[in-house]
Amino acid sequence: QVQLRESGGGLVQAGGSLKLSCAAVSGRTFTRYSIGWFRQAPGKDREFVAAIVSSGGNTKYADSVKGRFTISRDNVKKTAYLQMNSLKSDDTAVYYCAAGGNLGGSGYGYWGQGTQVTVSS
Repeated sequence: QVQLRESGGGLVQAGGSLKLSCAAVSGRTFTRYSIGWFRQAPGKDREFVAAIVSSGGNTKYADSVKGRFTISRDNVKKTAYLQMNSLKSDDTAVYYCAAGGNLGGSGYGYWGQGTQVTVSS
């Protein structure tokens, strides 16, 4: 079991960058889990953004963010990251990190509370 907390959201202009963090605030199993990032925009379903396996050796991205976002993790710090560059207004959403699923974006059982990202055009 693991508890997750996101941080790093905020307001940024289109074309700018943000780096989100996902820290394990409790539990000793962070290093066993794949970590996924998801987002939910107002009026839309939650969607998969990116995922990274427990070792950090494999990643997967949604087509909409490929080439702009980078997922990474530091298992010593028990923290995962989402570096977001070239942000667009369509990236505006609440971003969630989750643990326990797979690279395909399914099976995630542990979720953070989310952090708001707003991209102004």
